[in-house]
Amino acid sequence: MSGEYILEIEDLTKEFPGVRALDKVNLKVKKGEIHSLCGENGAGKSTLMSVISGVYPKGSYDGKVFFKGKETNYHNVKDSEKEGLAIIHQELALSPYLSIYENIFLGHMKTRFGIIHWDQYIRESKKYLTRVGLNENPATVVSKLGIGKQQLVEIARALSKQVELLILDEPTSSLNDDESAKLLDLMLEFKAQGITSVMISHKLNEVLRVADTVTVLRDGKSISSFDVKADKLTEDMIIRDMVGRDLTHRFPERKSSPGETILEVKDWTVYHPEYHTIKVVDNVSFYLRKGEILAFCGPMGAGRTELMMSVYGKSYGSRSEGEVYIKGNRVNLHSAKEAISAGLGYVSEDRKSLGLILIQDIKTNISHSSLDKISRFGVVNSQQEIEEAEKYRRELRIKTPSINQLTRNLSGGNQQKVVVSRTLLADPDIFIVDEPTRGIDVGAKSEIYDILNDLVKAGKSVIMISSELPEALGMADRIYVMNEGKIKGMLMHEEATQEKIMRMALVG
Repeated sequence: MSGEYILEIEDLTKEFPGVRALDKVNLKVKKGEIHSLCGENGAGKSTLMSVISGVYPKGSYDGKVFFKGKETNYHNVKDSEKEGLAIIHQELALSPYLSIYENIFLGHMKTRFGIIHWDQYIRESKKYLTRVGLNENPATVVSKLGIGKQQLVEIARALSKQVELLILDEPTSSLNDDESAKLLDLMLEFKAQGITSVMISHKLNEVLRVADTVTVLRDGKSISSFDVKADKLTEDMIIRDMVGRDLTHRFPERKSSPGETILEVKDWTVYHPEYHTIKVVDNVSFYLRKGEILAFCGPMGAGRTELMMSVYGKSYGSRSEGEVYIKGNRVNLHSAKEAISAGLGYVSEDRKSLGLILIQDIKTNISHSSLDKISRFGVVNSQQEIEEAEKYRRELRIKTPSINQLTRNLSGGNQQKVVVSRTLLADPDIFIVDEPTRGIDVGAKSEIYDILNDLVKAGKSVIMISSELPEALGMADRIYVMNEGKIKGMLMHEEATQEKIMRMALVG
């Protein structure tokens, strides 16, 4: 094995029942570089990282993994951590009820005569918090922090284990632009300190900003590796290898001709679920037309999700005030069930907690919201349930050997397609989609965009919450800009730019 490389993988193959997730993958990561791994959902990226870090132990896969020149024989994650390898998953693995410093040293605290010297760990934690740029009291309970700060706690924990190779799985998928930029700068600082990073990401602009080398996986195979500078790598070159074809239009073209107003919200105010005097949404008014894609943009914490969840059967907040009209009739929706009956469909940004039942199969997840359509006298028509699930599996190209596969076994993009399938089966007139392409690859994004355009073509209406400004600009007929719970302004498709949206959000 070459001393130039900290990690080498030879002909790695990993199979699950009915699926070959990795097929003779080869990968080399140089010491002290930032190496990015790109690929569509289901390409095998997360599986590969789980093999490397010992989540899947030696003996459960074929092929060889070498770390620091020595073949690994990990039985669990603790084995890899002892050797200086740490992985930070997309879903953070912190204990929300423990403090920052307890989370940093959880699992590797030393005792003397059975006693933990807490003061020592509080002092030591400050050293790691300074390195990651987190200016918080180490005694702060982790659940009180935002996602961006929690991510930094995870990285501080990795540093406390004397990490030499840091693996980050979609590290910026839940962060806003500022938080993402800070995290990327931190990775560059680590590189200067000699720490090697492997970053899995769908955000190709971020990949090209920090990566030295990019490896592309497709259908479980390693397709190509690029030296970013020497090969003058572009986003289009990465996309071509990821999807096996050129994506000439990132956002599909469509002719827009919105009709009459189908939804109108007037003077809508929503109060915090716990602190009942705090307004999370403050006197918001907007309208949606038939056959229109309407986007809501704004920084994290602007109140977009809270607004839409409260309109969708008061699914958020201690109370709400204002008026909602659907097709000209005033409605007062008290539950998600009433919202579905009124013709609303909702695809949550948090697909794992709010969108899916992960321990159930794909078929059951798809049919959940439409049991009245596929049942008679309270008995579900099993054959019809299978036919509907198979139809959406085909149409949305859900990568799975069977609709009886547990949903937790799917990749993020395919889980997202299951959530969309369930909403489609319920056949609402108004689709509310919250961050519909978060954490999914460009190929799957393109398919989601096609679905949204088809809905509009069929006379449905779409409200899209998006933190990706190019997505909003590429898809929406109109854009409402929110911040601090208020609507700061509205832009038509023809006049909207990223600069105008940001200025409107911050200045008004």
